[in-house]
Amino acid sequence: MYSNNLLRKQVSAEVKRRRYIIYTLLLLSLLYIIINLVFSDMGLMRYMELRQKKIALEREISDIQRENERLKATIKAYKENDFYTEKHAREEFGLARPDEYIFLYEK
Repeated sequence: MYSNNLLRKQVSAEVKRRRYIIYTLLLLSLLYIIINLVFSDMGLMRYMELRQKKIALEREISDIQRENERLKATIKAYKENDFYTEKHAREEFGLARPDEYIFLYEK
């Protein structure tokens, strides 16, 4: 009877030790997977960084598209409207017609 109880305790202790080892390995594996999902090259942190970069690039693209449309409108105005071209030449370059005088005032 004594050896039967001793054997039962040894088996029980062995089962507990195996469970402890298995649970420890599972926990370490899970921890390793979580760390890789968050901090690896293709992990959550990298995803967040790339998402922010994508948003910034989309914003920059929209700004450039607006500027492009504005420049296209300006070019169209120069091509189609002689008054606009003359106004630009007068204001930006100080040009005048042959029979005109330009007065410059210093501030």
